[in-house]
Amino acid sequence: MSKVIEMERKVTKFGNSLGITMTEALKQIGLELGDTVHIDVKEADGEIVIRKANKIALPSGISPEFVETLSQVILQYDETLKGLKDR
Repeated sequence: MSKVIEMERKVTKFGNSLGITMTEALKQIGLELGDTVHIDVKEADGEIVIRKANKIALPSGISPEFVETLSQVILQYDETLKGLKDR
């Protein structure tokens, strides 16, 4: 079972944004400056879950631009693609 570390922080202002500092928590999961995270906001529960993003290498011949374009198409046609899945 994983260890849960509880912390309490105050929301502060960073320029025009609100934020919290949590350097020690980020270090606990191996995050460093420039790393990417996934953030899930659970509005009903009042929770924000931050997870370290998995780094994957793209297959040969697949560019980051292609993946970005594909992601945009999937978002744009999400409902259509879901409808095709059920046919």
